[in-house]
Amino acid sequence: MIKKEMIAMLLAGGQGSRLGVLTSHVAKPAVAFGGKYRIIDFPLSNCINSGVDTVGVLTQYQPLRLNTHIGIGIPWDLDRNIGGVTVLPPYEKSGNSEWYTGTANAIYQNIEYIDNYNPDYVLILSGDHIYKMDYEVMLDFHKSNNADITIAAMPVPIEEASRFGVVITDEKNRITEFEEKPEKPRSNLASMGIYIFSWPVLREALIRMKDEPGCDFGKHIIPYCHGRGDRVFAYEYNGYWKDVGTLASYWEANMELIDIIPVFNLYEEFWRIYTKSDILPPQYISADSHVERCIIGEGTEVYGNVYNSVIGSGVVIEKGAEIRDSIIMQGCVIGEGTRVNKAIIAENVKVGTGSQIGVGEYAPSKLNPKVYSFDLVTIGENSSIPGGVIIGKNTAIAGLTEAEDYPEGHLASGEYIIKAGGTR
Repeated sequence: MIKKEMIAMLLAGGQGSRLGVLTSHVAKPAVAFGGKYRIIDFPLSNCINSGVDTVGVLTQYQPLRLNTHIGIGIPWDLDRNIGGVTVLPPYEKSGNSEWYTGTANAIYQNIEYIDNYNPDYVLILSGDHIYKMDYEVMLDFHKSNNADITIAAMPVPIEEASRFGVVITDEKNRITEFEEKPEKPRSNLASMGIYIFSWPVLREALIRMKDEPGCDFGKHIIPYCHGRGDRVFAYEYNGYWKDVGTLASYWEANMELIDIIPVFNLYEEFWRIYTKSDILPPQYISADSHVERCIIGEGTEVYGNVYNSVIGSGVVIEKGAEIRDSIIMQGCVIGEGTRVNKAIIAENVKVGTGSQIGVGEYAPSKLNPKVYSFDLVTIGENSSIPGGVIIGKNTAIAGLTEAEDYPEGHLASGEYIIKAGGTR
């Protein structure tokens, strides 16, 4: 039997429905970020930078692009003969076949994979957070406290604490109470969804709770272990961490990269973020263009003006076009004279000439006000926008749209167009 001290299990199967049309055809961890990366690059890079060389990636929803991106793990030095990265989709078993129904259920269905490495510890990670963390330091904390479970936690504003699992600790950081998304939180120390378990403890809990519908770490496994008296500790983290699960937080996290002094620094030598990169020509900025406070990807051609934006690779911004406060993902074409303000435009979108995107007054979304409520224009991948149209704020578009889809050439704020092939 192969022996590893600690292996990581990276949960990357979520649909990411709060990102709306951005995740219609792609899992949230595979969504582009920062002009060059995908969201899953951050936990994968944290693993190899922390000396964790065995990672199981649990996929489920729209896994094709994620699987292609990960491949055999070469960019993260995870192409190992023993260990490395392994993609773990649900599979048919003798007697039954089921999807992953919860975070803990997904781990339970892969007990055999974990047992193959006979680890002392198992690190549970989410595939949709932006942060840098040395898991080895967290493991040292776990060992020094003789813990059964260590939960990474960080202080959040008390008014936001109800969105998280909240922990209450004693003076030695041992967790005395754990509340999953309480209406009236009694602490502002929020779980980050990053756990280290001593494997025998987790294994027994997974087997004991295997019949729990939608078995989840926060709702079932941790309360069960805490209730039976296991030693559960909080590892307080005070660095940058962002759950980019909403359009607002995703847009904010990208915009924070272009601050004069960025809160989250992608340029540190000692903690690099690795990704699968295509072989592309250098970017081209024409003499007539103007670029101010931006990230511009490789192979991008800029003939217009770009301000405070994150532009992916292989984008073409034609003459006279103006982009402000926006995220434009790889392969997009922004037509001549088009103006884009506070938009998220997914991969391979074509925008015609002379359009105006993100103008007018705010109006609540008629599609889904819980998802589209941040004044953003959100355009799904492979969509097309005809020339000369005006698109209001807080709108959503997916699919190949034509001039007749825009009454009098206008899509009012709060409205949406979802064509065949585009989903909500």
